[in-house]
Order: sequence, then structure tokens, then C-alpha cells
Amino acid sequence: MSYSVEIKKLDLAFGAVKVLQGLDLNINEGEFLVLLGSSGCGKSTLLNCIAGLLEITNGQIFIKGENVTWAEPSERGIGMVFQSYALYPQMTVKGNLSFGLKNAKVPKAEIEKRVARAAEILQIGPLLDRKPGALSGGQRQRVAIGRALVRDVDVFLFDEPLSNLDAKLRVDLRVELKRLHNQLQNTMIYVTHDQVEAMTLADRIAVMKGGAIMQLGTPDEIYNRPRNLYVADFIGSPSMNFLEGHLEGGSFKVDDMIMPMTGYDFAAPQTADRPAVIGIRPEHVVTGELVRNAPLRYSVDVDLVEPMGSDTLVYAKLGQHLFRIRMDGQATVKAGETLEVGIDPSRASLFDKATEDRL
Repeated sequence: MSYSVEIKKLDLAFGAVKVLQGLDLNINEGEFLVLLGSSGCGKSTLLNCIAGLLEITNGQIFIKGENVTWAEPSERGIGMVFQSYALYPQMTVKGNLSFGLKNAKVPKAEIEKRVARAAEILQIGPLLDRKPGALSGGQRQRVAIGRALVRDVDVFLFDEPLSNLDAKLRVDLRVELKRLHNQLQNTMIYVTHDQVEAMTLADRIAVMKGGAIMQLGTPDEIYNRPRNLYVADFIGSPSMNFLEGHLEGGSFKVDDMIMPMTGYDFAAPQTADRPAVIGIRPEHVVTGELVRNAPLRYSVDVDLVEPMGSDTLVYAKLGQHLFRIRMDGQATVKAGETLEVGIDPSRASLFDKATEDRL
């Protein structure tokens, strides 16, 4: 199978500090891949290695089957969009879009054609004669995307392009980026620390920590079958409820509670009892009439209620453990109440306490 981008045994070190080590990653043709992780995990560093902005220590990088490990950024057939718009303030939008093409000696007619196409796709036609100072943040970011778009490349790299925008603009531009990818079908590699961006945009997500990929999978796989405790905790807002206990004879035991794991899809045949951690998403806890059909039922003591409009987040105690529940926005529940909840073990996640890997 031919890949759009291949990364083989990539190492990057700054002196004695190893930032990326033995990293392998294959990105399919036309795929929208998101590199997701907290600050310092190596996601932007990896993107800069692909772009040729950082010189790697070991390994190889292939783009469209060509070894570009030591090629200059301009020779890699990529377009890059940064967190900062990096527009030339003295130039108009049209000037910003065409500047790189003029330097590359692209014929004038071809420049006009590419700029017009980018302006149409990004809906910035009326802005072509304005300068960046007269544009909003969202408009500036559209121009920055357009500047990459006019290069007519196979691979687009996005380094947290929406993080400087306010919440509503982020949502609007996120939708436009998804639409742009659907329209162009180019390979896009996108760096973010925002899990909502990752889940909504990606064909696949690479969750990173400490310069390594902790899990690579579709948003559905990452959400429903996290490979380890780190991914389970990182994905979801609020994050999973975690209870430490023991897996014994096919049941999870915590304090005086016994949870038979009926219907749970174990990652491998389980032969040994062991200390374990169970993870239960707040949105998978049922209340009200649905409790009567739940495989497991418990009483929790409500500690705090956060109304959020479409949802209500309830912070409660299950035994001695903090337990979060996501309820309907119209739910009537108050601090101090006792609430009946239901849990389906088949939707939970079990992890080995020692290795933190999924059981």
C-alpha cells in the first residue's frame, strides 16, 4: 500500500534530551490525521520534522513515496498553516496569497487562477484588496489557510491554527476546515491539544505523550476502546470516572461493591486475577427510568451540580469515590440528594493497574 506520508524510526534529540524516539507513523492518501496531546508531548515537534523545519537525529521521512529526510521545506510539496497568522501587514490579502508564487516564478495567469480559486473556496473574495489590519482574527486565519492552499500541494500541515480564536470562531472555522478537506481530499496533518477539534475533524487520531504515540485510531476507537489509562483519562470532558480495585473471577471488586463484567469485551483472554482500574464515562451512567434496565444499579450522594444548558454535570460520591454523571440539561437534581444510577459494564474500560494497559 502506498502512503501519503511515511515516518520510519524517527529520532529527534536536542543535546542529551530525547524529544522523539523510534517513532513510526504511516498516513494514508487523502487522510485527515490529528496529532493530539498536551503541551510538550512532541506533536508540534513531529509536525516541524515533517515540514523540514527541524533536522532529525535518525530515521527517515517519505512524502508521496519520495525520501525527503534531508530535503529543504520548499522541496517537500507541503503547505503549512501556523498558530500565528504570519501575514505581511503591508500587503493586501491578494498580495499575501500570491507572494510565495511570485517568488517561485509561477506564471502570472496561473497565480491569478490559484488566488481566485482559493478565495472562492475560503469565501474571502471581497477581502482581496484589504490589508491584514482591517481583518478579523477568523478572516486572517482564512487568508493564512489560503496562502497554503494556493501552493497546490499534496500535503497540508496545520499547527494549532484555531487556538488564537475565540470559542465561536473556532467552531465556525472547524466546520469550514472539515468542509475544505471533504472538497479537496488532500492529506492533512493537524496538531491540537483540543480533543473536541480532534474528535470532530479527524479520520484518525494519534494521541501523543512524551514523544511517543500512545494510541493511533479512529475517533470512535479512541473514545470507546482507549488502549491505556492515559488515553482514557485524556479523552472526554469531564474525563472518565476511575475506580481502583481488583479483577477477580470475571468481576471487578471495589470496596464492598462487586461489578460482574458481563458483556465486557476483553482485549485478550483473562486468566489471572489482578489489581485493576475500571473507567466509566459520565455520559454512560444512566438515571431516571433507564436505571431499571441497567445491568448494575447503585445509589450515589450528590455533592455538586453544574447546569450547562444542554447538559447538567453532577458530582457525586459512589461509596467513598468521586463519581461524575452527565445528565440532561433539564434534569432536576440538587446537592444533598441521593440519586439512583445505572451502569452497563459492556461500555466500561478495564485497565491493568501495573501496566495501565487495557484489559
